[in-house]
Amino acid sequence: MASSPASGAAAAAPLNILATCKQTRFDIKSPNYRELDIDGLTITLAPSTGKAKKSAGLDIISNAKLSLKEGRRYALVGRNGSGKSTLLKAIGERLIPGIPEETRIALLQQTRLIDTPSGSTKEQDPSASVLQHVIEKATSQSLVEREIKTLSDGVADSDPFAPVRALRTLKHERLQKRLFIHEKEARLRSGARGLQARKALVAFEKVVADSNAKLEQPQEEISSDELQAEIQEAADMLEELQLQVEPTRLAEVESKAKHILTGLGFSDAQMSRPLSSMSGGWHMRASLATALLEETDFILLDEPTNFLDILGIIWLQRHLESLDDLDKPPTLIVISHDRDFISICSDLIILKDKQLTYFHGDLPTYESSQSERKLWLTKMKEAKDKQKAHIEKSIAANIKAGKANDDQNKLRQAKSRQRKLDDRWGIEVNMKTGGRFRLNDMAGYFLTSREEIEVPPDERPVVMILPEPLELRFPGALITLEGVSLRYKNNPNTVLQDVSLSVSMGDRVGILGQNGTGKSTLVRLLTGTMPSTKGTVTTHPRLKLGYYSQHAIEALQSLGRSEPELTALSLLTREVDGSLNDGEIRGLLSTVGLAGRVVSDVALSKLSGGQLVRCELARLFWQRPHCLILDEVTTHLDYETVAALRDAVRDWEGAVVAVSHDRWFMRGAIEGILDDEEEGDGDEGEEEALRKRTMYRLKGGKLVVLEKGVDEFEEAMAKRVKKLLA
Repeated sequence: MASSPASGAAAAAPLNILATCKQTRFDIKSPNYRELDIDGLTITLAPSTGKAKKSAGLDIISNAKLSLKEGRRYALVGRNGSGKSTLLKAIGERLIPGIPEETRIALLQQTRLIDTPSGSTKEQDPSASVLQHVIEKATSQSLVEREIKTLSDGVADSDPFAPVRALRTLKHERLQKRLFIHEKEARLRSGARGLQARKALVAFEKVVADSNAKLEQPQEEISSDELQAEIQEAADMLEELQLQVEPTRLAEVESKAKHILTGLGFSDAQMSRPLSSMSGGWHMRASLATALLEETDFILLDEPTNFLDILGIIWLQRHLESLDDLDKPPTLIVISHDRDFISICSDLIILKDKQLTYFHGDLPTYESSQSERKLWLTKMKEAKDKQKAHIEKSIAANIKAGKANDDQNKLRQAKSRQRKLDDRWGIEVNMKTGGRFRLNDMAGYFLTSREEIEVPPDERPVVMILPEPLELRFPGALITLEGVSLRYKNNPNTVLQDVSLSVSMGDRVGILGQNGTGKSTLVRLLTGTMPSTKGTVTTHPRLKLGYYSQHAIEALQSLGRSEPELTALSLLTREVDGSLNDGEIRGLLSTVGLAGRVVSDVALSKLSGGQLVRCELARLFWQRPHCLILDEVTTHLDYETVAALRDAVRDWEGAVVAVSHDRWFMRGAIEGILDDEEEGDGDEGEEEALRKRTMYRLKGGKLVVLEKGVDEFEEAMAKRVKKLLA
């Protein structure tokens, strides 16, 4: 077994990641660095202060198997807090023993606006442009250029020993980097492999010491043959390095980088701007571009769609699919709440109950197969229980008759049937092949009875309940925009132009559009937080409005940092100001998925993104609004919670205006479209007939009705992506 403390970014975090797994005592190197096959994987989060002990930490994964096949696309799914990001980080930072150092891994971790301050680039000049930053991060171009300069200066120097000194300096620097890897191996491994790694470390430390001695060797002690040989070696190394920065190759890398950045929404002007001057969302896109530009064996993407519009999401889907055309496509693992996006994945990795299970197929197929399997097991168990009751009854009858009449045949028959119940009762189908179960299908079958039929328990579903709106008392539209236009000061361009929109009780309004088209501006007009330049905005006099801002999470995080003791319960208690008692507030939080000690004992600053979304929704719901305006509400939520919110919003009595890049959510919540495996309630015909469902596209400042809904907008974006890819 071996363990690994978190390094780098993880070391600065409140918790360390400790990873252990089974390892052979023989040092057998896998010939394929593009696959992983690790048994007995356990990942624990342990306190970073003091001596971290496994027993003092929280197990995220326990004795699981990590199996990744070359070139496949995996979607890593599981509920918020199950440890998906931790697993991805453990793989990306090679914290798991058994991941070869030769394996190239590109890792994109979650990036939030609040976590990415402007100018946070440490390894580059803050004035470096987005394009320069991406190319440098992906290719280490500056390192190669620095080595070229060192060798070039040495070779061009009139001193005949200068090339030798330059060569030895570079070789020593490279040896020191390899020494770090050997030290890491010795630290990670234990037992026989750990002993071997420590021996290798001691041997390599001698190599580094010899290199340092050569570096400090007086030039008069260098023989002429040694001098000539090392001068030639320096020239050969220089030629090899210069090939890496050959103009044609650099032009190809730059062209590819521009292509990726364009697909992710960067204009030419933005590519030339310093990255340090851009917001956290653009930092995240630049990091995503870096991961896509790298030549790598594994691409690990944690919520890559969080800051992308639909055009960027579709482009990313097509780009990842196009990697299959490479001679050696990388293995992809994606964490995403966007069900449409993860449809590109050929396999699922399900993280549940600290175990990893694998499924070849998409998420809807998996959910359907799980339901079918549970139904099949339930029917089989019921039949077996009925059969068992009959056998037990016959055993009792045979024993009674055998004892009464001294009938040994009856007693032997009863004993035989009892042995069947004790040793051979259970499932009669081989779970691997589906064929008839045989005792020798199981290892150690002569010691163990066959498996019992276990029907998986119903997982506690994620449910969201929206409160009934307050009574309006008299009818009328809730919000009306008539001929509204808006233009910012000192900007000749019109953001919104002649927009008319009416929202009444029960209406569902969806607004789609690319980033920068004015969706959030339109939302601010609807909420009354921004005046229009032209036209009128009218609201119902008794309107209660619930507005979820796309920046709500950052605002709650900032509030949590300013008031470290603040919890979800204390925040709601303060805001309701006596309108609800403690039990009612807890009940309200429970309806959005926050319950127990989380609401009262966990500080707001410690809540996850998904928990903060729920807290913000509770802040809206307690007022029982007539209209909900949701601006990118699905960001940070796991797919089960998105599904629960979609179902709640679809059938709610009030009005809903939603802005989102999540196509699956918009189809269900706004258009009311159910998936093939879903069923409606069956009694909503009259109410549904009165409900108005409209999908709009905001383009060029104008609001245009999408007759075919989300599909129409998706088709338009797919055509643009096709041009970008061409």
